[in-house]
Order: sequence, then C-alpha cells, then structure tokens
Amino acid sequence: MSNKLLSALFAAGFAVMMSSASFAADETLAEFHVEMGGCENCHADGEPSADGEFEFEQCQSCHGSLEEMDATHQAHDGMLMCADCHAPHEITVGEKPTCDTCHDDGRTAE
Repeated sequence: MSNKLLSALFAAGFAVMMSSASFAADETLAEFHVEMGGCENCHADGEPSADGEFEFEQCQSCHGSLEEMDATHQAHDGMLMCADCHAPHEITVGEKPTCDTCHDDGRTAE
C-alpha cells in the first residue's frame, strides 16, 4: 500500500475516533468506562476497594504505569494513584485535572 493511501486511511480513522469521542465529552470517566464492561471494569465485584489499589492496577492494565507515561506522570510514580488526580466519578471525558490542588504554581508541592 502506498504511503499516501495509508496516511489517508489513518486520517479518516482518526477523524472518526475524534468525532465519536466528542459525543462522550459530557460523560464522567466512570460512565465512559462502564460502557466497556460494567463497574467490574475498574472495581473487584463492582465495589470500590478500601485502599484503591485494585482500581489503580486496573488503570495501569489498560493505560500503562506512571513510569511508562510522560514526564508529568513519571514524577508522581510511587507517590500517587491515578484516581488521586483523575477522579473518575467527577471528571468528564477529555477534562484535564489541574495541579493547583497540591501545587501552588503547578510545579512544586508546598
């Protein structure tokens, strides 16, 4: 297949993916993930764990570990779990959490 054809197919697929993601923008992360397999997608037996560790492992099984992600995530490896910043029952799909909760200037903890 030519590079032009592959590029066109990729662009078309990406456009479809982005347009379908925009329909989910008003959904919380939890609602979005439920569509993929129910509450058991993130919670053992559909119930939250006491320490959040099971849910953290579920996030990493699909999205990778913090260590494998970008520098912002790598800096928090071993200190935070995904839900500490990406509150799945509160944040909507596509919404980026802010660092202001813990960092006064978005870079250093006080």
